[in-house]
Amino acid sequence: MPEATQPTRRAFLAASALAAISAPTFAQQQLQQRQRSRRRDPGGGPVVIASGNGLRAVTLAYQRLMSGADPLDAIVDGVAIIENDPDDMSVGLGGLPNEDGVVELDSCVMHGPAHRSGAVGALRNIRNPAAVAREVARRTDHCMIVGEGALRFARSLGFQEENLLTDKAREYWLRWKASLSREDDWLNEDQFDLPTPNKPRSAAPPSPSGRGPGRGVSDVDREVASNPAGHIIWRDNIPYTTGTIHCSALTAPGGDLAGCTTTSGLSWKLPGRVGDSPIIGAGNYTDNDTGSAGATGRGEAVIQISGARTVVMRMEQGDHPTDACIYALELIARKTSAPRLLDGQGRPNFNVCFYAVSKDGQFGAACFRGERDFAVATSAGARLERCATLYD
Repeated sequence: MPEATQPTRRAFLAASALAAISAPTFAQQQLQQRQRSRRRDPGGGPVVIASGNGLRAVTLAYQRLMSGADPLDAIVDGVAIIENDPDDMSVGLGGLPNEDGVVELDSCVMHGPAHRSGAVGALRNIRNPAAVAREVARRTDHCMIVGEGALRFARSLGFQEENLLTDKAREYWLRWKASLSREDDWLNEDQFDLPTPNKPRSAAPPSPSGRGPGRGVSDVDREVASNPAGHIIWRDNIPYTTGTIHCSALTAPGGDLAGCTTTSGLSWKLPGRVGDSPIIGAGNYTDNDTGSAGATGRGEAVIQISGARTVVMRMEQGDHPTDACIYALELIARKTSAPRLLDGQGRPNFNVCFYAVSKDGQFGAACFRGERDFAVATSAGARLERCATLYD
C-alpha cells in the first residue's frame, strides 16, 4: 500500500472517537424508543387501549363508544369477549385454575365521571366477573366483595353459575400436578403405563432435581418463550400465566374515561389468592381529570407500588402515558430486593406491563422486557402495537 494511503495513528484515533460519539448508547436507544412510543390519536375521536390479548375487546368497545355508549359499559362489553373465550386461558371461562383445580376470577372497574369503583375477588362459577364488578359499583355502597359473598351477590342478580374449568384447562392442571414431583403418586406423562387416547406421549425429560417447574412464574427462561401478548408462558409443555386483560377507554380528547381489569389470576395459585387485578389503584385506576391506567404481569409487584395509581399520578404531573408506565416499572425495579426475584444483573426476573391513556388522547404501554404487544383502537382503526421496554 502506498504510504500516502496508510492511516496515521492520529487519524485512527480521531475516527474511533467520532464513531464512539455517533454510536447511540443504550440509554439513548431507550430514549429513542420511548419517543417513538409516544402516541396520540390524530383523529380526535375515542381511544381504547388494552393488553395484547384485547384486540377484539378494543374493537367492540370502540364501536360501542361511537354509538354513544358510556365508556364503562363499552369496555365491560369488550372484555366479555375474552372472558367468554374458552381458548384464552388467562381470563374467565377456560382460565387456568388454582392448585385445587378451581377457577377463581378477579376483576375491578372504575367509572371516571362518577369516580366510582367496584370489584370482586376469588369469584367462582361466574364467567363474567367484570360485569359483576360493575354491579358492585352501581348497586352497592361497597368497593369490593369477595369469595362466597361475591358469588351470592352475582346469583342474586341473575348471573348463571357454571363450571369454568374446561377440559383443556383440566388436562393442563393434571399435568402440572404430576410435574411437581416424580416421587409422589401422580405420574408424569412419560411415566404412564397405559397409553393416553389421542395424545402423544410427552418426551420432556425430568429436571435434574427430579421435580417439575414448580409453582412460580418468575424464571426468565419462561419469559423468553412467551407469546407477543405475554400472557401464556410455556415450560415443559405446561402453561403458566399471570394473564389478565386490562382495558381503558376515553370517549374523545377532553371526554370521559373508564377502566377495567379482569383475570383468572396466577395459574396454580393458592386458593383465595388475590392479585392486583381487583384492587383499585393497583391493577386499575381512573381519574376523569387525568387519565386511566392498568397492569398485567406479577400482581404482587404491582400492588406494592400502587401501580395504576402511580401511572395516573405521573400523567397528572405531565408525563406522557408511555413515560408514566416506564416510571412505574423503574419504581418496581428499585423496590424489588428479594434474591429469588432478581436475575444475574440484579433486575426483576419477572415481567409487568402497564397501559395508559391520558385525558387529551395520548396513549402508551411499557413492560420490563420482551417483544410485547398492546391493543389500541382509534380513528385509525384497531391494531396491535409494540410496548416500550425498560431493559431491551
